[in-house]
Amino acid sequence: MSEDTRPVLLLTGMIMDHVVERQLKERFHLVGAEDFEGALAAHGDEVRGVVTRGSRGVTAAVIERLPKLEIISNFGVGYDSVDAATAAKHGVMVTNTPDVLNEEVADLALGLLLATIREIPQADRYVRDGKWKAAAFPLGATLRGRSIGIVGMGRIGRAIAKRIEAFGLPIAYHTRGPVPDLPYPHYLDLVAMARDVDTLILILPGGPSTRGIVNAEVLAALGPNGVLINVARGSVVDEPALIEALKARTILAAGLDVFADEPNVPEALRALDNVVLLPHVGSATHFTRTAMGQLVVDNVISWFDGKGPVTPVAETPWPKG
Repeated sequence: MSEDTRPVLLLTGMIMDHVVERQLKERFHLVGAEDFEGALAAHGDEVRGVVTRGSRGVTAAVIERLPKLEIISNFGVGYDSVDAATAAKHGVMVTNTPDVLNEEVADLALGLLLATIREIPQADRYVRDGKWKAAAFPLGATLRGRSIGIVGMGRIGRAIAKRIEAFGLPIAYHTRGPVPDLPYPHYLDLVAMARDVDTLILILPGGPSTRGIVNAEVLAALGPNGVLINVARGSVVDEPALIEALKARTILAAGLDVFADEPNVPEALRALDNVVLLPHVGSATHFTRTAMGQLVVDNVISWFDGKGPVTPVAETPWPKG
């Protein structure tokens, strides 16, 4: 047992030292940043909080090994790597970092959409390779006349829709049920929406219920002029089906910020010239990541000050009830 009387927090990895660890280490005994398994074995019966950023999951098995666990504070709005249902069953609070990254991710989604349709990375390489001297860059696709289907209409989805409106393009959306006060057509059937639009933007949660929701049938419905933009989770797309659709030109192009097995991006994707690939940078700016880190800290400190969480997730509401 540790002689340190401060509450023990288990870190699943390095989490923004200047924001999170530097503030938390004044009040908590931090373990696990460099050796998660070792810390879990040595301190599992003492740990009262977990701070995670999703690269290592907080599974049911991990939670079961932490009998004194009170809170899991997740760095990110998506928390599909945390078994929130098991946490709730054990009375453990789970928090995330919503709102502070909405605008950043929405900006990135629009940038990725434009880069994909207008082939901005390809044009950049064309200039760098000296090909412009021999011939003009080929004519390409346009955003004009497109119709946009947004899969997921939470806070970030709404921010994306607001930006799409500024381009004067029609919007539809797919969720499990209509969102009150939204003026856009709602589709319960994703295949039907894919058939009626030519551009899909994915901004839905990951997890078992959405795994592979964009499959070969959806891609075929999107059609040969179709564009897929994914700023959600790699798990929501059937990646082999997407690769095949891009190869066969079943769809026109894709812009991907997320992948099924990050950071391992399939060679088959990297070899294609009709896909734009980003290294999961939707919220990756100093400004937004600092705000996210601060919300992680605020949740933990508020909890151990007896004030409850700042941003609890749906599975572990506060006040309890």
